[in-house]
Amino acid sequence: MEIKDIMTKQVVSIHPSESVEVAARTMTQYNIGVLPVCANGKLCGIVTDRDIVTRCLAANRLPANTQVRQVMTEQVTSVRPDMQTGVAAHLMGRLQIRRLPVVENGSICGMVSLGDMAARPETAMDAEDVLSDVCSNISDR
Repeated sequence: MEIKDIMTKQVVSIHPSESVEVAARTMTQYNIGVLPVCANGKLCGIVTDRDIVTRCLAANRLPANTQVRQVMTEQVTSVRPDMQTGVAAHLMGRLQIRRLPVVENGSICGMVSLGDMAARPETAMDAEDVLSDVCSNISDR
């Protein structure tokens, strides 16, 4: 099975010049914990709820006065829509991440998550492997 078969196609994204406050409100509105950051139709970063807490709030920055580009992660791991789900699952597990942007020709076309894999019987075992890898270091912390 390929990523395009399980990915979420309706992607909510944010521009790097938007405020962190707008990012947080957008996450709340759509009940999501991650936003791809896009400029001129191209993926240039990713911002998570954790980024907002650790890089903005804990750093004593004001969300209304802080741009997303100041707290986002620029080095983004992404996958292609034609990638096999097992390969993507292995990547997620190795990197201990739960969500990946799906990019085609430099533009975001979807998001795939651990939940997307767990929801399908054909990829449930992949999801189990990812979860095991993602959680493997929890007891070490």
